[in-house]
Amino acid sequence: MYSQALNERVEGPRIVEDPEKLAAFQARIDAEERIEPNDWMPEAYRRTLIRQISQHAHSEVVGMLPEGNWITRAPSLRRKAALLAKVQDEGGHGLYLYAAAETLGVSREELYEQLLAGKAKYSSIFNYPTLTWADIGCIGWLVDGAAIMNQIPLCRTSYGPYARAMIRICKEESFHQRQGYEIMLTLCRGTPEQKAMAQDALNRWWWPALMMFGPPDSESQHTEQSMRWKIKRFTNDELRQKFVDATVPQGLYLGLTFPDPELRYDETTGHWRFGKIDWEEFKRVLAGHGPCNRERLAARRKAHEDGAWVREAALAHAAKRRARERAQRIAAE
Repeated sequence: MYSQALNERVEGPRIVEDPEKLAAFQARIDAEERIEPNDWMPEAYRRTLIRQISQHAHSEVVGMLPEGNWITRAPSLRRKAALLAKVQDEGGHGLYLYAAAETLGVSREELYEQLLAGKAKYSSIFNYPTLTWADIGCIGWLVDGAAIMNQIPLCRTSYGPYARAMIRICKEESFHQRQGYEIMLTLCRGTPEQKAMAQDALNRWWWPALMMFGPPDSESQHTEQSMRWKIKRFTNDELRQKFVDATVPQGLYLGLTFPDPELRYDETTGHWRFGKIDWEEFKRVLAGHGPCNRERLAARRKAHEDGAWVREAALAHAAKRRARERAQRIAAE
């Protein structure tokens, strides 16, 4: 899950809910019951889920672009096939998530139009360029690793359709993370030039990967409520720390150096302590001023326009099929 947009203001009129219904709803949440589409839910809960699930879906779809750029330039047929499968998986993840959002009363067309219009956010990580093949390894190792850290708790999120979608997504993301780490391992065991390429990629992707978990808890507007509703199970800072603790030993095994002079192991707490994140860069990229923001949206808009004939043909075929079935029913009567 890419949780950065959860810090945005919730749009829409404020609705005064029935206190008894709110209490009954919270009692179900506290009892670890799953909320299903036909169940009563507070409007704020519904809006929060739409915002979170749609941002997650947008991130999967936009996230296909940095890696898709390397499909034709992968160093071997094996790498090409694996990367092609991964990009296809990401498109499927977006489909699952848009379908989950639709159960909340919003259409995927509406959500996608918000993305194309620049009104909806996606993870800032996908606004960074993939300059070398090592970047593909870093995306798998770091970006998908951070996503897994975020997404595994979502398999227990309180909204049923979202939780069920996450089970398959997490299984596939685990393969993506292994694929990326294996690329990094191969490069680090290769020539000095290949290891230097891996080090350069880590230098550029480490801090953006830490930003993926969203703003610090002290600046997060919705974390407390989302945790009360059990949409989220851990705070941004808790997940970020879990990711650092899991990832730093992996990087040290590769023989790489993390671009953080303050990184150190705290024997008292058993955690890796890291330096200060540049939150101004995070805000700048999320606001649309990153290295590839305009390029990513332009690519998605072009793909949407180029695919218009496919959507029109599918709708025409569906209409013709319905008309034929209706005529057959009338004839049978």
